[in-house]
Amino acid sequence: MKKVLTSLDEAARFVRDGDLVTTGGATFHRAPMEFVRELVRQGKKNLSLVDREPAMDFDLLIGAGCVAKIRAGMLAFEGLGLAPNFRKKSEAHEIITKEGACQPIIAGFRAAAMGLPSLPVKGMLGSDLLDISEEIGGYKQVEDPFTGEKMIAVRAIQPDLAVIHVQKADEYGNVRIEGPVYEDVIKAKAAKTVVVTAEELIPNSEFRKTPEGTTLPHFIVDAVVEAPKGAYPCSCFNYYDVDYDHIKEYLRVAAKGQLKGYLDKYVYWSEPNE
Repeated sequence: MKKVLTSLDEAARFVRDGDLVTTGGATFHRAPMEFVRELVRQGKKNLSLVDREPAMDFDLLIGAGCVAKIRAGMLAFEGLGLAPNFRKKSEAHEIITKEGACQPIIAGFRAAAMGLPSLPVKGMLGSDLLDISEEIGGYKQVEDPFTGEKMIAVRAIQPDLAVIHVQKADEYGNVRIEGPVYEDVIKAKAAKTVVVTAEELIPNSEFRKTPEGTTLPHFIVDAVVEAPKGAYPCSCFNYYDVDYDHIKEYLRVAAKGQLKGYLDKYVYWSEPNE
């Protein structure tokens, strides 16, 4: 097995301006926030983002000017309201926004993971979601060849990169996710490149003791970065909870249009988690 351990700086260079990127976790849970902060530090531009239910990770990239297009089932801060930079830039037509439904986005990832051009779903018939632009994705009404039933074909979503924060990994790219997995395995199989940030590195011998506990095998993963508290201020199951005070601070400054101060304090600062 080839060792894939690398630095955060080098791993973020897998992302090129204009790439289609997805992130692991869901809302405030296991979002790869330290990787996102590194993308901001490196000044990435014109990214297209896609996910079922992102939150602060996407909103921070949008607010920092890294994003041109976004497609999501829902981009909100759980019970704290809508994502402020997403809302502001969408209303100002500064980014292309395609909010839709969770089911077709998951189906798009599944299609790419299975090597298929599309997968059918039964929802959305009769809604204006069928008019979604081909710029980020596409739906088409089709007829099942066996029953004649009308269905919606969802075009495969193949991200250029999926970045996933996990609890444990080894230097070869074997990964363990503890707690909810969400769509992370599907995303990893769908993406062209997979970067993993991990709370801690453990010896390969630990994976060999209980191979059934491996969530992602090494041959799917392209790079591993050791990143303690890499999801902060979001949570990482078995390691730390969501820092809602920090997130509320982010919401306050974003609502006032004062994101630069937040970036200076938490992103460009050498130790953003302290």
